[in-house]
Amino acid sequence: MTEDSSADVDFSGALLRLGESDPNAAAVKAKEELDSLDSVTLNIAVTGEAGAGKSSFINALRDLSDEDDNSAPTGLTETTKEATMYTHPTKPNVRLWDLPGIGTPNFKANKYLKDVKFETYDFFIIISSERFKENDVYLAKEIQKKQKRFYFVRNKIDNDIRSAANGKINEQQLLCTIREDCYRNLKEVGNPKVFLISSFDLGKYDFENLVGTLESELSDHKGFALVQSLPVYSLAMLEKKKALLEKFSWLAALASSACTLVPNQIMSLIADNAILIAYLIGCHYVLGLNEKSLKQLSERTNKPVSQLKLAIKSPVSLAVLDRMRISPMAKPVKSLEDLLDSKNLAANVRNAKDAFTNSHTNLIRALNEMIKDMRQVLQVAGLDK
Repeated sequence: MTEDSSADVDFSGALLRLGESDPNAAAVKAKEELDSLDSVTLNIAVTGEAGAGKSSFINALRDLSDEDDNSAPTGLTETTKEATMYTHPTKPNVRLWDLPGIGTPNFKANKYLKDVKFETYDFFIIISSERFKENDVYLAKEIQKKQKRFYFVRNKIDNDIRSAANGKINEQQLLCTIREDCYRNLKEVGNPKVFLISSFDLGKYDFENLVGTLESELSDHKGFALVQSLPVYSLAMLEKKKALLEKFSWLAALASSACTLVPNQIMSLIADNAILIAYLIGCHYVLGLNEKSLKQLSERTNKPVSQLKLAIKSPVSLAVLDRMRISPMAKPVKSLEDLLDSKNLAANVRNAKDAFTNSHTNLIRALNEMIKDMRQVLQVAGLDK
């Protein structure tokens, strides 16, 4: 797949991108590419000294609080005795690994990378809540030798801000001072990438820059897996997700469009809808409109989840919410099948080209409706700045 895949690709362009001239063959390949977006494995290693906030960082990326079931255990003492994998709750292909701190009794510096199975990970996050120390520098240099990427994360910046609140230094001066101190302690590494963050407020400080850097340095599919898995904590993150979902929407449209070539109209409709519904449900989760994500957002922002749900008004979002609920919603809504059938999608037209155009146009329309809903949710949550 090419790097410049975009939402406005036409049918001929879609076939060309997949290197196929036959619509049936292209549809099969499109479905394979679509499946690979959800199956590509991303392994993220997180390491640092005890108390640096590794577990809270991992929990934040998984959109879990430290008290949730299946969250990584937190504590000021070293709680990680061995490399421990935590899968993402809705994107199990994204795996976060909590690694013991380098230099701990069971993980000596000179054998650390071998003991934690270095080759498993796509990149390393080296976390500190104070100054980066000798072991952090040593680890970075060893990773450099093996030609893998690493990133320094200075965590708990919110604590530093609170501690300095009554002092004479302002927030920007403090951040500048901390950043300079990090670079000074890491000068042996060369020109390291350092990001200042708070695991309890991902919308502030450098987390957005960290995500942008990771996405740009990963492959297309792994970058998509990363951004898909992150919670929506700001308008900027919502726009990043929107861009990626639009970028790959043509795959779903093309995969469904060839269903028009199935002689049986009923089977065609079922197959077409199944692909489009799966894509829309996936988008719904990625955008944070599902009940679990709304509950987490409610807890982070102290806004009642009922208020957040009231911001969701589009028929598509309501249909997905209704489909995912154990009990029906208070107010009846149209099903996704009914919504798709009413939009004259792929199975209702005679050729794959027109089917692709219809499907793609309506996927983008549905995606934009969900994006609008999530913007309203963020506004209610006070995260629309």
